[in-house]
Amino acid sequence: MKNLLKSFTLIAIMIMVPVICQAQAKPNFTGTWTFNAEKSKLPEAPAGGGGFGGGGGMRMGGGDMVITQDANLLTVETTRPGRDGGDPVKSTVKYTLDGKESVNAGGMGGERKSTATWSADGKSLKIATTMDFGGNAFTTNEEWSLVDGVLYQKRTMPGMDGGETTTTMAYSKK
Repeated sequence: MKNLLKSFTLIAIMIMVPVICQAQAKPNFTGTWTFNAEKSKLPEAPAGGGGFGGGGGMRMGGGDMVITQDANLLTVETTRPGRDGGDPVKSTVKYTLDGKESVNAGGMGGERKSTATWSADGKSLKIATTMDFGGNAFTTNEEWSLVDGVLYQKRTMPGMDGGETTTTMAYSKK
């Protein structure tokens, strides 16, 4: 009887360990991704043109991405169409996945300081990025998730009216 109990216990452990490990697995964003306008949610363009959503979302971060991810580093290489049909604009940012601050080049010669942390359930990655423009801090918060093979980046940032603007960029794997 004692040996039978040990056998059942061993079998239960062998079954449960992979199930528990799989349930806690974090998404891996590695791949080549292309902007999916149909699944994205962009803010309305303000009156008078100026468009947040203009150019199919390209000004809000659309374009193609090549992402590599290992246990502690997420590297995002983005290619966006150039302004007014000019040469494509390429950029690379790197985020550590251990909650420590990452520093990347920002626009106009500045720096982007970001902290990436996993959500409590491990299903999404949260990235808080701060840039400084002449003493004025500008912070965006992103939440990355994979749903049915689509990469979603929900981004919240200060709006021009003093409130917040939220966009959801969707990317399909090539």
